[in-house]
Amino acid sequence: MQANVGDRLSVHSHTVGMPDHMGEILEVRGEDGAPPYMVRFDDGHESLVFPGPDWVVQHR
Repeated sequence: MQANVGDRLSVHSHTVGMPDHMGEILEVRGEDGAPPYMVRFDDGHESLVFPGPDWVVQHR
């Protein structure tokens, strides 16, 4: 997985009725766009994320 600052990161919910999680990548801490990423999610919280195979990068 490769991303840049400003890209969007999303993960689809595994629970029926729960919304997907989406956020903006604020910082790329790995080399050459690799994880981990500091992400500000749409609900306002920020977290260091090590995305799994069910995460998707939406390039800007």
